Amino acid sequence: MWSPSYSVLPAHGLRAAVVLALTAGMTTLAPAAAHADAPSAPAAKPYMGWSSWSMQSSKYPGLNPDGDYSYLTEANVLKQTDALAAKLKKYGYTYVNIDAGWWRDNTWKPEFDAYARQKPDPARFPHGMKSVADHIHAKGLKAGIYLPVGLEKEAYGDGRVPIWHADGCTTADIVYGDLRTTNGWDSAYKLDFSEPCTQKYVDSQARSLADWGYDFLKLDGVGPGSFKSGDNYDNVADVAAWQKAIAATGRPIHLEISWSLDIGHAADWKKYSNGWRVDTDVECYCNTLVSWENSVDDRFDDTPGWTKHAGPGGWNDLDSLDVGHGAMDGLTKAERQTYATLWAIAKSPLYTGDDLTKLDGYGLSLLTNKEVIAVDQGDTPPARPVTPSDPQQVWAAKNPDGSYTVALFNLADAPSAVTADFSTLGFTGKAAVRDLWNHENLGSATNRITEALPAHGSRLFTVTPRGSALRTTGYEAESAGNTLSGNASVADCSACSGGKKVGNLYLGGELRIDDVVVAEAGTYLVRVAYVSGDARSVDVSANSGGSTSHKFPSTGDWGSVETVSVPVTLRAGTNSITFDSGSGYAPDIDRIDVPTAPRR
Repeated sequence: MWSPSYSVLPAHGLRAAVVLALTAGMTTLAPAAAHADAPSAPAAKPYMGWSSWSMQSSKYPGLNPDGDYSYLTEANVLKQTDALAAKLKKYGYTYVNIDAGWWRDNTWKPEFDAYARQKPDPARFPHGMKSVADHIHAKGLKAGIYLPVGLEKEAYGDGRVPIWHADGCTTADIVYGDLRTTNGWDSAYKLDFSEPCTQKYVDSQARSLADWGYDFLKLDGVGPGSFKSGDNYDNVADVAAWQKAIAATGRPIHLEISWSLDIGHAADWKKYSNGWRVDTDVECYCNTLVSWENSVDDRFDDTPGWTKHAGPGGWNDLDSLDVGHGAMDGLTKAERQTYATLWAIAKSPLYTGDDLTKLDGYGLSLLTNKEVIAVDQGDTPPARPVTPSDPQQVWAAKNPDGSYTVALFNLADAPSAVTADFSTLGFTGKAAVRDLWNHENLGSATNRITEALPAHGSRLFTVTPRGSALRTTGYEAESAGNTLSGNASVADCSACSGGKKVGNLYLGGELRIDDVVVAEAGTYLVRVAYVSGDARSVDVSANSGGSTSHKFPSTGDWGSVETVSVPVTLRAGTNSITFDSGSGYAPDIDRIDVPTAPRR
């Protein structure tokens, strides 16, 4: 993350139109997915390491004594490098990522070479960027660096600055004539890739980074995203150019793009990069590194829609994992564990922004828990919610060996019990349960796990089924026997069972699924298949009884189907189940699957 000299990096507001923090990565010789199976390919697994931005951006006492963002110096990077090598390298943490400001002094005045390329500020990095990379490599680690997207305004030089190894090309030739701006801070001129000179400029930047020995690039302020939209802020061509430029260097550099990327361009990010930030900065820009509200808690809403896009070659980046020093992080112990749990089950890159020289014992235990790291780094898929996004929620993923990774979260501000019913995983009866944080086999559980959790608390388990597959009866939302009210209507849906769904559930729109038959009275965990491009709430009731509002997590777009299970109390015999939008906008409903027996 960074802020240009003529702009103030604000506190986290509005998820901060001008607050940025990108995580950097490296590119492959072709689209990332094409190299997913190659052991040496960047991003075969989510990367792990350390990033400078969290401490640069904090007002924690003593971190930035020479002004905002002044923490970033050669001496501090080398100190953190040595600490990473000593404390975390053996657990898989390998990247040392230098964030924004390495080419700017403490007043944010930049340094550029004779070819409009960023060069290190002599006060911050007196021995240069290659020397720093050499030190990082000598420790058996990988070196990461940062750049904003576009041609920085200060590098333009009245359009007369030549482009390296591009005869006749100048900065005037690589941007639009009207000097339209781009990136999340409008700190750069938009590159015009219809001009041949422009790719040569990006090639020259990539060549410089490769010659210095960098293994990772965080390209920041990328749009659509970074709180900007429209043609000026469409940087897909820039990301593609960077992938091509990195490939031309012959050096495998992980290309990570930032920040809060537009999910509508997920296919582009997957094609041209190795990772993408799914949200704004996790930092609070306050007197700690982060806070629960600014915006650790937001990831629970913003992550689910991206889940399907993560995999070898490219990962959903949730931003820095600052759980290593309680006082500096600004979180409770419960919040720190929950933070780390979500990052692990989402298979986010695990890179901390903490001061590695001052990790407390609890923080070190969180960052070095081998079983939790294995969830992030192994062949387990990313988890997503199997219950609605209510204050108490359960996330899960089915693993290749038939077990499940199951996380329980209490996001409420007060203690509460949280239950993971095995029926939400697709089976009933017994299961073996292992507590991953505590390295403890808990023996056999029947039908569910229930844990009393503190405010913002969590637990993480591996659940291995020993019971039988759940039996259900399905009911299609579009069935002619159902009742639609208000705006509700049947629509085509290629991903839905039966090819149809019920949508337009807004401002009083209602779907009533009739003739739901069960043999005995009780509470049933009804699995709801739905479509929702964003997180939306719906009131669920049975037989004209009282309704309960549940928020369904985003499916990522309006063409993908996901499921959550909701408790519904039914009577023996025939029932109706209603989905009512109330005064808001509800998700589209594909179908429901009702277990043949109530919750035991």
